[in-house]
Amino acid sequence: MKKILDFLNYKITFGQEASITVQTILLVLLVLLITAYILKLVRNLVTRKLPLNDKAKFVSVFNYLKWLAYVVIFLVTLHTSGVNVTAVFAASAALLIGVGLALQTLFQDIISGIFILVDQTVHAGDVIELEGKVGRVEEINLRTTRAVTIDNKVMIIPNHLYLTNTLYNWTANGEETRESVEVGVAYGSDVQLVKKLLLEAVNNQSSVMKKTKTVVFFSGFGDSALSFRVVFSLINSFEVKVVQSDIRFEIDRLFREHKISIPFPQRDIHIIEK
Repeated sequence: MKKILDFLNYKITFGQEASITVQTILLVLLVLLITAYILKLVRNLVTRKLPLNDKAKFVSVFNYLKWLAYVVIFLVTLHTSGVNVTAVFAASAALLIGVGLALQTLFQDIISGIFILVDQTVHAGDVIELEGKVGRVEEINLRTTRAVTIDNKVMIIPNHLYLTNTLYNWTANGEETRESVEVGVAYGSDVQLVKKLLLEAVNNQSSVMKKTKTVVFFSGFGDSALSFRVVFSLINSFEVKVVQSDIRFEIDRLFREHKISIPFPQRDIHIIEK
């Protein structure tokens, strides 16, 4: 019995003021095991009647809060067991500073992930644009978001970028989006014919929605051309680059067929002789 008590009271020293006994270590482990069981019970009770999608989001947030609870309970248990927690921190101050700097971005990603899951600004299936890159969201995790670009490349986005950059959610208001193609024609062209050909070029595309009206805007008088913009609706904005390219091909074909020229930039040079 004496050997067991001596073993339990054996001190592990970290510095002049920081030490811990085997008994305290065992007590901390026991408390953490009990805490893990209680947290698991709470999670099961809360998620029991939640839909599958909401359940996955809650579990992601809960996992982060679980580790925070472990740290708090660990420190409280050490303090109530008579361990000088302040001295332990002082002895490992340099290490904690290094770890804190290394984990700074990680915590930013985790906190941003919680915000995304709670306020639901982005959902799986949304088409988003971030830092000039466009992708369809496949999966939202606590630290990163996984998206697939139009050329089938996987894009891993650290969640903290949502807080530090402007995010464009193309499908937040529904799958239908309004897109456009711009073109310039030579001065003297029949503008009514140009309008007709632009509408024809867009309406020839099967991917363009017919129930929403296509509109042509005479957008301005440029230095070398009359500027037009044709606006149309798509049900799959993820393929907008392909559709815009097809429309441009069709515009070029129709303009050539009807002798409508797309001018190149021109400059008039006036030579003044003295």
